[in-house]
Amino acid sequence: MEKFQVFDPTTTPKEQAITFVPRLVSLRNLRIGLVENTKFNADKLLLKIAAILEQEYGAQSHMIRSKRNAGVPTDEKVIREIADNCDVVIAGVGD
Repeated sequence: MEKFQVFDPTTTPKEQAITFVPRLVSLRNLRIGLVENTKFNADKLLLKIAAILEQEYGAQSHMIRSKRNAGVPTDEKVIREIADNCDVVIAGVGD
């Protein structure tokens, strides 16, 4: 009879402190940046969120940009464009 060895691929998560950005008092007149990860419906979800933020919370405008795919970081060009033109950024996922 053959002996098999079972390997457990899980690891213990490394604890890291998380620092949150201070919450904004208002979104009035702020420009919203949207970064979607190209998964199904991510763009639609973010555009609906932007519409709500503009209509109900007074955000001024929005711009949406896409990552090349969900498994990679956002391109530096996109990060610079959003940083130069937006006050608040929302990154979203689909599926």
